[in-house]
Amino acid sequence: MTATKYSQESLNKTLWATANSSRGNVDGGLYKDYALLLLFYKYISDIHEANVAKLMERFGDNKERVAQRLKNERFFIPEGVSFSDIYKQASADNIGEIINVALHRIEEENSALLRGIITVDFNSEAILGDTDQRNKMLRSLLNDFAKIDLAEAGDDVIGNAYMYMIERFGADAGKKAGEFFTPQPVAHLLARLAKPRPNSRICDPACGSGGLLLLAGEEIEKQGSKDYALYGQESNMGTYNLTRMNMFLHGKDSARIEQGDTLNNPKLKQDDSLIKFDLVVANPPFSLKDWMGEGTETDRHNRFWRGLPPKSKGDYAFVTHMVETCKPQEGRVAVVVPHGVLFRGAAEGKIRKQLIEENLVDTVIGLPSNLFSTAAIPVAILILDRSREKGGANEDRADTFFVEASKEFKAGKAQNTMEESHLLKIIDAVDAREDQDKFCRAVDLAEIEENDFNLNITRYVDTFEEEEEIEISANLQALETIDAELADVEAKMKAHLAKLGIR
Repeated sequence: MTATKYSQESLNKTLWATANSSRGNVDGGLYKDYALLLLFYKYISDIHEANVAKLMERFGDNKERVAQRLKNERFFIPEGVSFSDIYKQASADNIGEIINVALHRIEEENSALLRGIITVDFNSEAILGDTDQRNKMLRSLLNDFAKIDLAEAGDDVIGNAYMYMIERFGADAGKKAGEFFTPQPVAHLLARLAKPRPNSRICDPACGSGGLLLLAGEEIEKQGSKDYALYGQESNMGTYNLTRMNMFLHGKDSARIEQGDTLNNPKLKQDDSLIKFDLVVANPPFSLKDWMGEGTETDRHNRFWRGLPPKSKGDYAFVTHMVETCKPQEGRVAVVVPHGVLFRGAAEGKIRKQLIEENLVDTVIGLPSNLFSTAAIPVAILILDRSREKGGANEDRADTFFVEASKEFKAGKAQNTMEESHLLKIIDAVDAREDQDKFCRAVDLAEIEENDFNLNITRYVDTFEEEEEIEISANLQALETIDAELADVEAKMKAHLAKLGIR
């Protein structure tokens, strides 16, 4: 079968059609793991086979030289287990088992990079159905993927296609999407507001499928530099492996991604101490319940010294973890939070008060409602800046900038979205840091203190729209004129009907 090469747009559409058409009755949240793993498998197989063809052309029948060079590949595919080898066996009754064996063989041969990456079972009756249903789905997937040549797609094209697939699966997975996906407009906005700089260590402690990390890196590459390092941690094993594949497909093999519970078992450490980052970005789970584990109250890394967040809401646990993993006097945090973080009292109020008094709260941005498939509520972006600490480059900045952007969206049937014009309006306002009527305002500490350290945006940005005054007498006069005109029309109509003999 002759494969076809694709542009970015056509590859996106083709891959989604390929992955989605074979799903059958498999739950989208589970099915994505199979489709995206097969995409990764097809990509590394195509690269391998293209390299084999080039080496054969160069060295001819010298199989030893060819084999030696293949050992230096980024991903080595042993003989007999490439995608095309498996595709030839698609009609086998045990095709699911054959795919499992091939993938685990590749994992073993590339253990330095791929250890533990195969966590789905292509022979699972519980997920994929009985033998007939399972084989039908797998054969359809193999047949469709076989038509696509990914060998010359390049890291950017295939990486973008992978992100496109994640986005489509996220839109389709409903509430489960929050486990692995941040809506693209929000992710792009957060990455741009974070202001990543060259030579930075960038971390996402709740990295999902890794999109925010990659977008932050992309912002640095727009500045003409590729000098940065990506770090992430993700608790869900399946999503963690999506992140690893995402990094590989974008050519970020050196990214350090860990699996585990960030709040109770942070793994991004060096010499048993938490690594300090230049930038920490995240869209952590909203108001995570039962987040607290054994030993949290006496956290050995002292992350919760400002106060222990409530067991029923983990928002400030993530926020304070992010602040504590930023470089003192330099680091910067950009995080998506539910609005309750801005005004809830008790333990959360004490933590918020402390952060404000430390002069860390730089910017508060209110976003529209219904941007997330996981929650219809409006959310906010918090930017906390440790360069505002004493001795930092921005220690003289003592105000907090509020942006009320809840109306900056394009309405959708199931979900709202934000367009580039909406993002630019917010970014330009934050960059300028100048007051705009009913949209944004810089507020000093004294006023925030007067409001009992409540950061609810509408306390500081007046959004009240005066209703247009109604002149009752003028309207009554207009109604009288209309009534007279109607009476005249009715009289003329009756006269015409009478002439026609109609009464």
